[in-house]
Amino acid sequence: MTRLAIFQSRTGVDPDANAAALVAAIEDAADGGAAMLFTPEMSGLLDRDRDRARSNVRTAEDDRVLAACRDAARRTGLWVHLGSVAVAAGGDKFANRAFVIDSGGSVRASYDKIHLFDVDLPSGESWRESSVYAGGSEAVVVDGTPVGKLGLTICYDLRFPALFQRLTDAGAAVVAVPAAFTVPTGKAHWEVLLRARAIEAGVFVVAAAQSGLHEDGRETYGHSLVVDPWGEVLLDIGETVGVGFVDIDLAEVERVRERIPAISHRRPIAEPVLR
Repeated sequence: MTRLAIFQSRTGVDPDANAAALVAAIEDAADGGAAMLFTPEMSGLLDRDRDRARSNVRTAEDDRVLAACRDAARRTGLWVHLGSVAVAAGGDKFANRAFVIDSGGSVRASYDKIHLFDVDLPSGESWRESSVYAGGSEAVVVDGTPVGKLGLTICYDLRFPALFQRLTDAGAAVVAVPAAFTVPTGKAHWEVLLRARAIEAGVFVVAAAQSGLHEDGRETYGHSLVVDPWGEVLLDIGETVGVGFVDIDLAEVERVRERIPAISHRRPIAEPVLR
């Protein structure tokens, strides 16, 4: 069995305070016997005030939240999936970037969110992520982690099963889905989409989420989940902020894929014929 820790946070507008919360979560995860900690999307800064946010965004090399997490990973000997932080990536826009940090504090891999959240919700909420962030273009699988090959996604990527197919084609047995889901979309779609992706891909899905009313006025859904390859929810943190733990049996991936060999049954599909 492999013990994982999931940090459900309520990230604010002060990167130093957010870094302190992440370091405390890393220490709690290590004390709890976890091999790896997963954190939500935008773990370093969650701020709708673009001018204020811009004053706090740095390059990855200079980001103090990433630096604090790398130091804490090294001190505790814990792997960390930093769900994402906003980093300066050249030009006027940022990157929404995830980092996988090993037990020595080195960054093993990073991933820039591909699908950007540009929507108008029935609740009246309007989001234009593409006005601030540049989308990524590369799917990423990280080998040699405590969960083997780990596929990386971020939040809205959850709605695009083709990405999960590419990750499992590359051997991913676990897929991370760090998120800051809105309350309306979370209530409607969060659990059902996570369970569907786990079932389709035959993988464990680890989804660390933001939760509650944030300093910048937004409200996020919470309910960080871990789902097994059969689609069963192994952990639901609810709406509280803190670290949760779950033990997973990675051999379950092969057992489920033997029962339902959907991955091996995949076939190339040509362009549809319009009749």
